[in-house]
Amino acid sequence: MLSKNELKYIQSLCHKKQRQQEGLFIAEGIKLTDELLQSSYRIRKIYALAEWTEKHTVPFDVTTVTEVELAKISGLQSPNQVLAIVEQKEPKDEPILNNQLTLVLDGIQDPGNLGTIIRIADWFGIKQIIASDDTVELYNPKVIQSTMGSFTRVHCWYQSLHDLLASVKIPVYGALLNGKSMHNEPPVTEGLLVIGNESKGISKELLPFISHPITIPRLGGAESLNAAVAAGIIVSHLKKA
Repeated sequence: MLSKNELKYIQSLCHKKQRQQEGLFIAEGIKLTDELLQSSYRIRKIYALAEWTEKHTVPFDVTTVTEVELAKISGLQSPNQVLAIVEQKEPKDEPILNNQLTLVLDGIQDPGNLGTIIRIADWFGIKQIIASDDTVELYNPKVIQSTMGSFTRVHCWYQSLHDLLASVKIPVYGALLNGKSMHNEPPVTEGLLVIGNESKGISKELLPFISHPITIPRLGGAESLNAAVAAGIIVSHLKKA
């Protein structure tokens, strides 16, 4: 049975301010919960339907709820058996930039885009992402859902991109409409790839630090590509074996 206080508390974690104060986030669904159970994230509490609890034995506080109760605490249109309250994690170490490709996100605003980019990074074996302070929050529920669990394997840092790019000594690739064709670039074993804001692109203050401006050659009439789609296409080329 779900109490009124529990209901209000869970719903409050849909708000960024409350998540930050509590250091918690919400993850929903069988796939995400299974990923979390296999990760180093600490689950604080689980709310699940009986059909989930009957199949899982976990060392966490589990409350069995009805479909009606789950619908009240879920942010999904179609709740999927289980919701977990999880402790946030901050990366303990600084990112290691040498000998690998790192994604750098400049002002990505759409939660679905960030989540998809994290999935792309995970697919191509990219272990770290550095995001500007104005990029959407990692623990936004829509970001978490969009990652499909990839956030447990890809580390994300938030920091000043100006300071970062001004200090690095490795190649800095930037996705720009007026860049050189990505097909002219050999596979990358070390460097940063900057993906800009969905509507404004890469910030003007960062453009002087882009040593390798690249673009996806356009063959049709579309004016632009979704930021996550563009990231996927470019990474698939730069990470060729």
